[in-house]
Amino acid sequence: MSRLLIIPAAGAGSRLGADVPKVLVPVAGMTMLERLLNLYRAWVRHVILVVNPGFEDLIRRHVNDGIDGERVSCVRQKEPTGMLDAILLGDPVARRADPSSVWITWCDQIAVHSRTIARLGERTASASHDAMVMPTVVQSRPYIHLERDSSGRIIRVLHRREGDVMPETGESDMGLFALSPATYFDRLPAYAQEVEVGRGTGERNFLPFIPWLARTETVTTFSAEDSMEAVGINTPQERETVERYLLGPNS
Repeated sequence: MSRLLIIPAAGAGSRLGADVPKVLVPVAGMTMLERLLNLYRAWVRHVILVVNPGFEDLIRRHVNDGIDGERVSCVRQKEPTGMLDAILLGDPVARRADPSSVWITWCDQIAVHSRTIARLGERTASASHDAMVMPTVVQSRPYIHLERDSSGRIIRVLHRREGDVMPETGESDMGLFALSPATYFDRLPAYAQEVEVGRGTGERNFLPFIPWLARTETVTTFSAEDSMEAVGINTPQERETVERYLLGPNS
């Protein structure tokens, strides 16, 4: 299978107190980028890193010093306009790669379990897989909540950062998504033509694309291995939490 992985990685890591790009911040003895490349090496043929132009040379050197230089491409995100735009910047490289599936993960989502990735791989074994496939977790005080109707279809995404009223317990994405080629190359650009910027962030967000797509296409979810997989690293405290998990017996 010719799966492709897009990693938006333009963050500066300032909230982590780092003097390197966020994707190069070490966690439990290994940079986030190294962990991501290791996690997905067996499942994707090509990786697209969406980077800040000011960090491009440093990130390219880091990639070229490892074993992934030939299968990793960098594209530039000049303005921090949001994850939706970052993901779409991979389009020209992705078209040349002609992928059977386009996977997306956030650069700080490094605690994803190998068994969760394997399940995603099983569900995207054919280029005709569902429009979107994604693992989810149920957790208390969620940062994101996927609201469903009585049939189980996702109809809305609540986002704490946008000021939405959140439930005490909710179902969250975990920053990992698989899109069919038609979804990435056709449906996502169509959505981008009409999306509004977030109320609280002022950014063009990707997550509202999920209910937009689910109105007309099949969005399939499955349970992740562990709720810890959904923890992204934005603060020193989250970094410590993820480090403990990665160094523990069940990661």
